[in-house]
Amino acid sequence: MNMSLLPALQGFALAVVIASSHAAAQKLEYPQRPIRLIVGFTPGGSTDLVARLLGAKLSERIGQQVVIDNRPGASGIIAAELVSKSQPDGYTLLISGSSISIVGSLYKGITFDVQRDLEPLALVATSAYIMVAHPSIGVKTVQELIAYAKPRAGKISWGASTPGTVQHLSGEMFKRLAGIDMVFIPYKGTGAMMPDILGGRLQIAIDNILVLTQHIKLGALQALAVTTAKRTPILPDVPSIAESGFPGFDTSGWFSLYTTPKTPPQIVNKLNTEILAVVNTSEMRERLLTFGATPLPGTPDDLRRQLAREVPAWRKVIQDAGLKAE
Repeated sequence: MNMSLLPALQGFALAVVIASSHAAAQKLEYPQRPIRLIVGFTPGGSTDLVARLLGAKLSERIGQQVVIDNRPGASGIIAAELVSKSQPDGYTLLISGSSISIVGSLYKGITFDVQRDLEPLALVATSAYIMVAHPSIGVKTVQELIAYAKPRAGKISWGASTPGTVQHLSGEMFKRLAGIDMVFIPYKGTGAMMPDILGGRLQIAIDNILVLTQHIKLGALQALAVTTAKRTPILPDVPSIAESGFPGFDTSGWFSLYTTPKTPPQIVNKLNTEILAVVNTSEMRERLLTFGATPLPGTPDDLRRQLAREVPAWRKVIQDAGLKAE
């Protein structure tokens, strides 16, 4: 080899290494464009509310806009499948309520599996559900509802957001325990249900306390009971279903975020860090508590463990009750 060429070759090699390192560093810079946060329900519901609170603050932290994209239908499955099949680059995220642990067991013929087809990002918050009645039927307690419903079998309509949610299954559990027959009316989300329960076309509803509290305080809806084992601080005078004659009754909602499988770990870790930083701010915690949600920041592994507990538990409830959705 011509020794006079060696310095030039060394310089070229060094330039290649520097260029490669610079390209790799650029590739790791995330995010470089807006992020889409998919919500599987209509605007106005609890999941949508948490998404918008979180998205606005996350945008401020990461310097890129977080765009809320509502894709309602099939109890959130449409949105989840959209995210599961997106590019694994961290630019398409999903926010879901606890119903994501249910739909795989409730719906027949679907191939989607939350534990296989989504990459967990973070737990965000938990909240109670609440059973309400339209004032026109004149019931103010769970026992009054049972007395009203028993002689009117099949004549009372009730709603609970979309089929396959914890709200829905909480209502089905309550019906079985109380020995009453009410007709379930399916919706594409809380936002779609609200006009009917506020207008009295729907007599009973079970949904997230985040979106029902304001209507209760205005007197537009009558609170009957919360679904959690204990009362909630936001409505301390409202009893639980458990203390209304059904000891052991305890269901709640939780909100979590996911992205596409095979997303690079450094992007997953960055997203989790930024999401938890938002949830842990005093402003975000106060906003969540104001709406009746308790901050529940958690890592991807925390979310995996949550799913590992909830998926089989709800599967058993569905099997024991003989429930199915088409």
